[in-house]
Amino acid sequence: MGVARLRELLPDYAKDLRLNLGSVTSQSQLNNQQLWGTVLTSAIASRGATTLTELEAEALEHLSPEAAKAARTAAALMAMNNVYYRTLHLLEDKEYSRMRAGLRMNAIANPGVDKADFELWSLAASAVNGCGMCLTAHEHELRGRGVSREVIQDAIRVASVVHAVAVTIESHEQVPATA
Repeated sequence: MGVARLRELLPDYAKDLRLNLGSVTSQSQLNNQQLWGTVLTSAIASRGATTLTELEAEALEHLSPEAAKAARTAAALMAMNNVYYRTLHLLEDKEYSRMRAGLRMNAIANPGVDKADFELWSLAASAVNGCGMCLTAHEHELRGRGVSREVIQDAIRVASVVHAVAVTIESHEQVPATA
């Protein structure tokens, strides 16, 4: 189940991902809640059904119900915010950036867990979703709260590996490689 099952499902051409998945979930600067919240948020943001099914089950063994809800909330809000703010960044007309967003984001103010953990999970989702403005904002907030660069880097590493695993497994399930 979980990490072990995903490692089994990864094809031979993704041996590095198999090794990386094992290492990012076992050797980390993140505390247990930060790690498994990052894993869950990243799995949701990566949109891979098999990866989410496997990692969510394992994450729930390590997270309180409140932390699991907060990780899901971070993924949900970043699915919205990352599209909105990435689009504002890409538009040539910067007047859009000065306009009120008009999007509800109340959970950011009171996520039900340590604010730094929620920010870390939001950073991970923003990395998966590719929103530079959001990454900068979350990294700045985390650094302001005293979170080290090493912890931030570990969350980004978890997000990148979980995303790569999801993409690889989903594509392999759709069209198995012949070699």
